Amino acid sequence: MSIVITGGAGYIGSHIVRAFGQAGLECVVVDDLSSGHREFVPAEAPFVEASILDTARLEQTMAEHDVQAVVHLAGFKYAGVSVERPMHTYEQNVQGTASLLTAMERSGVDAIVFSSSAATYGTPDVDLVTEDTPTVPESPYGESKLIGEWLMRDAERAWGTRHTSLRYFNVVGSATPELYDTSPHNLFPLVVKALREGRVPRINGDDYPTPDGTCVRDYIHVADLAEAHLVAARALLEGRDLERVYNLGCGDGVSVRQIMDAAAEVSGIDFTPEIGPRRPGDPARIVASGERAARDLDWQVRYSVPEMFESAWKAGPQDA
Repeated sequence: MSIVITGGAGYIGSHIVRAFGQAGLECVVVDDLSSGHREFVPAEAPFVEASILDTARLEQTMAEHDVQAVVHLAGFKYAGVSVERPMHTYEQNVQGTASLLTAMERSGVDAIVFSSSAATYGTPDVDLVTEDTPTVPESPYGESKLIGEWLMRDAERAWGTRHTSLRYFNVVGSATPELYDTSPHNLFPLVVKALREGRVPRINGDDYPTPDGTCVRDYIHVADLAEAHLVAARALLEGRDLERVYNLGCGDGVSVRQIMDAAAEVSGIDFTPEIGPRRPGDPARIVASGERAARDLDWQVRYSVPEMFESAWKAGPQDA
């Protein structure tokens, strides 16, 4: 028995593969390496270089490896860029998910954990986002993730597919130095890169209606995220009922300035961040409740902000 991890060569996916392996679960990684890294995949994990749009290849993989469940992370993940590349986003995230679900149905695989996103909520007008907060996505990326959830629901109606979708916010840190975030858009890698190159990190806007004037967000450590996927997959494999959607959040936000303070503390580099203008569309605060996931998935936040940044600082190439 094995579990397919689509996108398992990426930053988050590779951490999930590692967590599953440590728990004694065999994983098969499917990744087209468009943004993933072959070296992130452990040697003991079978690796299939393929697009999730290739339904026949997915069917073949599921048959060859006696697949019983899927954890689906593959897709185009850059919300800002998705506005400029909407059709590519829909092809990868909507058509790709439909292709995967079709392969599952044809192969008799009936359990899937779907990597969704807080982008499904858009800019909520509440202090604490729950699973009942209206979904009003504001980018093709957020829309494609919401459609992915609908596809899960439709597969359940048509074929009895058992599923759950995990909506998460800002994933940071590293559980092991050789696995790290290589995104050109995420805050932690941008700060790490700037400091290693002798540059001063930048804050976009310090005049928000928040305690220190900078945006407040929900940051979760990638190891905690991987553990939630592991618990969810096991629950589905055991036939336990899960909610269709879970938020993975800390319930208490962290400001960008607090991240900068942690960066200075961990790196030992005394700096004053540059202050730039607000980015259009950035809400002052987005924080999620993780109460439902705590109840059903043993979800908990195990890392402080300095610990999160320290794990990111120690990971990846150490030169500038």
